[in-house]
Order: sequence, then C-alpha cells, then structure tokens
Amino acid sequence: MAQSLDGKLVVAVASSALFDLSESDAIFRDRGVDAYRAHQRQHEAVRLPPGVAFPLVRRLLGLNDGLSEAAAPVEVVLMSRNDPDTGLRVLNSIEQHGLPMSRAMFLSGANPFRYARAMNASLFLSANLCDVQAALASGLPAGHVFPTTFCDRADDPELRVAFDFDGVLADDAAEAIFQAEGLEVFHATERARVAEPLRE
Repeated sequence: MAQSLDGKLVVAVASSALFDLSESDAIFRDRGVDAYRAHQRQHEAVRLPPGVAFPLVRRLLGLNDGLSEAAAPVEVVLMSRNDPDTGLRVLNSIEQHGLPMSRAMFLSGANPFRYARAMNASLFLSANLCDVQAALASGLPAGHVFPTTFCDRADDPELRVAFDFDGVLADDAAEAIFQAEGLEVFHATERARVAEPLRE
C-alpha cells in the first residue's frame, strides 16, 4: 500500500460514509437539488450524525493522539459529491465531532474516488458500492463500508481491523487451485510449496 511522501498513511473517505446523510439524500431524491441545497444551508450549524465509517475514522485518527502533525502516522481526507457551498455543513460536522481532518474536496456531483490519487490516498472508503467498484477497476484500493447495528462506544479507542488473507494480504493463487481442482490438489500443492512465500 502506498504512503505519502512524508510517510503518512492517507485514507480518503466519502462524506456519505463518514456521516449519515440519509435525511439529506431523501430530500435530494424526492424534491431535487434546489431543495437539497436549501436544506443544507438552513441546517449548516446542525451536526450530522455519525455514518457507517465514523467509528473506523475516529479510531484511525486516534492513532495520532499525542503526536505532532509531522509525526502523525495517519491522515484521513474527506471526499464529497457536495458542492463547496452545501459542503459547509459537512465541514462544520467534522469540527463539531472533534475530528482532526484538515483536507477535504467538494466535487459538485463528480465521482470522488477519481481524486483520491491527487490526495495521495492509499485507500478509498465509501458506502456507495458503485464508487468502490469504479475505484477498484481503476487500480485504487477501496473498501465498501456496510451499514451495521454495531454500537460504537466513544470511550473505546482500540482499533481492530480484520483482513481476508487470500486475495487481500496475499495473492489468491492457492484459493484458485482449491476452486478449480479441489481440496486434495490444494493440499498437495500447499505441501509442495510450503517454503515458497505467497505473492502480495
């Protein structure tokens, strides 16, 4: 996974994953862009509730606690389809939630992942599956953040991340052998290659 020139891990997150924008989105879908913009302006000071990626982002940013900006290992940047005017509510919500995020892009409807490389991001997180698939197709690591009933505890700073090994941390060649030729051939191949490291 690439890192920025200063060694930071940069994660780009869509505003719709960071915050719960379902109310705003319903207004956009039911009443159109003008009503949506009016709603966002009227509620600029109203803090948006946390979205599906909020607990992860909060914990990632917590890795920087007590460190100078130069020494902080993680940066999270915001990518939003909002225009800069209606995006003010998102920026206010970032501040109101106390998230130390200093960079944001407001793309006026454009697909946000296209600019992740310009932000030097190593990972793009979104609640929009189409955006995640488009990012992956372009070669950018991306993750689809799913809705959950998990109850986040604000007093729990621990970050736990689980990865699938085959196809994520290591090449899925072994899994492909299992799928194509069955368990017996898989075991024989694994025994024959036991000292051979898997590709990334």
